[in-house]
Amino acid sequence: MNDTTPAPQVWPTLRARDARALIAFLVEAFGFEETAVYGEGDHVGHAQLSWPPGGGIMLGSVRETPDDKWTLTPGSFGAYVVTDDVDGLYARATAAGARVVQEPSGTDYGSREFTVRDPEDNLWSFGTYRGEPRVKG
Repeated sequence: MNDTTPAPQVWPTLRARDARALIAFLVEAFGFEETAVYGEGDHVGHAQLSWPPGGGIMLGSVRETPDDKWTLTPGSFGAYVVTDDVDGLYARATAAGARVVQEPSGTDYGSREFTVRDPEDNLWSFGTYRGEPRVKG
């Protein structure tokens, strides 16, 4: 049995009206790390933000061109992110201007979590629930 966690193979993605401002917010409010940002001026063609305990997201500026093959409406993204410090992260996020949807609370499955919206109206839930372990056959 292999106990090592593989590198992320699934990357949630989103588009933003103001990608550079959203990147700055996600770094300040939640603690994502800016790993790569490609683009000129206000336009971000591709950005990778890493979550320090593992995983991350990819994002870019919304493109309103007929040849855009990756059409995602800004503000339609939602993610659940694991953290060991729910209350500390809640304080950090709200201090940075995240809009509260659900204050920190416990769930019936043993997690402590909260939900907020970023400036683009995306939904972010942070909690202690790590998911169920995978069963390998």
